[in-house]
Amino acid sequence: METSSQVKEFWRKFCEASGTNPETPFQVWFFGNSSEMARELAELVIAGKKSATASLAAVNELTPEIAPVADGFSVVTDFEGNPLGVIQTTEIRHLPIMEVDAQFAFDEGEGDQSLEYWRDVHWRYFTKEAAELDLEFNGKSLICCERFRLLFTDLE
Repeated sequence: METSSQVKEFWRKFCEASGTNPETPFQVWFFGNSSEMARELAELVIAGKKSATASLAAVNELTPEIAPVADGFSVVTDFEGNPLGVIQTTEIRHLPIMEVDAQFAFDEGEGDQSLEYWRDVHWRYFTKEAAELDLEFNGKSLICCERFRLLFTDLE
């Protein structure tokens, strides 16, 4: 997918503000699978409530262009591709879904931030995503647990 001029300009502003080399590679992606979810989760990041995200390891293998990269930079957009922030991955762990812990669930910043809420929402999300891609999903499926830090946003 080609990077939009809006994203390129956002990256340039980030690089100028942070002293990052503009030639540094970066990814462009959004959270979730709908306009509402992408916006809601990005807003949690910008508010400082969300510093982690989870994805199916099997899906990351199919989409390496958006799979987490250790220490990698990402321009997070809304569903329509409008840039909202720059994050940097700080940790990547692969665990079976039933081994994801309460601290990670809390750091995802969603719902009441409980492990019970996290498992319920993510089980449904990953079950649907896996079915759409003809992948198997069960209690042993590996989840990519990514932690990140927000580096930049120019939203008012």
